[in-house]
Amino acid sequence: MKAFVSRSYGPPEVLTLTEIPVPVPRDDEVLIRVRACSVNPYDWHNMRGEPYLARLLPGGLALRTPKVTVLGADVSGRVEAVGGDVTEFRPGDDVFAVIDGGGFAEYVCVRESRLAPKPENLSYEEAASVPMAANTALLALRDEGQILPGQRVLVNGASGGVGTFAVQLARALGAEVTGVCSARNVDLVHSLGAAKVIDYTTQDFTRETRRYDLFVDIAGSRPVSVARRTLRPKGAYVVVGGPPGRWIQPMGRVLSALAVSRFAGHRISVADALACPDPKANLRTLSGFLNDERVVPIIDRTYPFAEIPRAIAYLEGGHVPGKVVISV
Repeated sequence: MKAFVSRSYGPPEVLTLTEIPVPVPRDDEVLIRVRACSVNPYDWHNMRGEPYLARLLPGGLALRTPKVTVLGADVSGRVEAVGGDVTEFRPGDDVFAVIDGGGFAEYVCVRESRLAPKPENLSYEEAASVPMAANTALLALRDEGQILPGQRVLVNGASGGVGTFAVQLARALGAEVTGVCSARNVDLVHSLGAAKVIDYTTQDFTRETRRYDLFVDIAGSRPVSVARRTLRPKGAYVVVGGPPGRWIQPMGRVLSALAVSRFAGHRISVADALACPDPKANLRTLSGFLNDERVVPIIDRTYPFAEIPRAIAYLEGGHVPGKVVISV
């Protein structure tokens, strides 16, 4: 099978289209014929080995060469074979999954606990846009943010991959949503259900008098100490990401938020889709929102499989509305 393999850290050109053996599923795994995947900041951080700080931390990136040689955390496709302990899936089933690597290939083995049936009303490409971004948004809102109907939610970075799902999910969960994005994406964020949209190029949302019950911070464009000014006294601040950097960021932002949480009156936490204890359950929950179209994937561009490096370069450029998807 063909796969994009990276043997060293660097720019998209380090991803080499290579012929490798089709993997064989273990007892608890399913072999998927990948029909679509998508790219995430997770992929290019791992591709470049950045931030460098992550190479020094336990469980982070490998120091000199990539730990994950085939990237890709989102996949959708068809089951080709199953391991002996798999009970829920059979060859021919359409599925989607969130994984920690292996998606940039024609076939991938996935643990049964990390996949779910593909929503019937979605194409493979639409389904592939969902797993990591929508799962992150769900964790930020429901699990870390403990969102309740009628609350006010602020989403900073509302037009990106996680942001477009966060706005829709918050609205579907009964919250009143304010989105922060650039001027060119204001109409998009309004269309997703935001009651108010702030153009960060002309307004500083931290200086607004309005206060929120939950702040989902994807863009990380303000210091945590300043961002907290937007919260009500018992509000929650959830970090999803932050501006990229070669040495520390966005990891530095996550660590600083966790440090502040020890002394803050607000609840401060981090949403991490790959650390989710039950990804299958979350994917099933998301399928409910997707099947009745309370949540709709927003896809900015679709690239063919052979152009995965170009797709990653485009995402690295920043300010992408919605998701970038690969058709395999």
